[in-house]
Amino acid sequence: MQNPADDDRDLQERLRRVLTLCAAAGETLAYRDLAQRAEVPGPHSIHRLTLALEAMIRDDHAAGRPLLAALAVGRAQRGADGRPLPGRGFFHLLAELGRYDGPDHGTAAAACHAGEVEKAQAYWGAREASGGV
Repeated sequence: MQNPADDDRDLQERLRRVLTLCAAAGETLAYRDLAQRAEVPGPHSIHRLTLALEAMIRDDHAAGRPLLAALAVGRAQRGADGRPLPGRGFFHLLAELGRYDGPDHGTAAAACHAGEVEKAQAYWGAREASGGV
């Protein structure tokens, strides 16, 4: 039987592979689609996905890297421009890490997310293009 910590690392590696391809393509990906592409097992696949994305944010932040998990978005919350945004927990975690000081919805949240997406796509997309993932 595999150690749960190993399962978490395996899941994060699968998520990183899928999201890095999204970065290279200049895309974001809905949570449900990400769960399917990364083969996140059920039950509670979205909850497991969310926990793994939060761990990835903490890891990237600690390493000084752009947040690859910013490319994972929900379907319900959208910015004023109609682009999908991550769940409110994304903004709460960024506030906890000192990366964002604003509301978890609205114009400021959308601007914060757009900046994180731009940085992630540039950094992680370049790594994918150079084969350095």
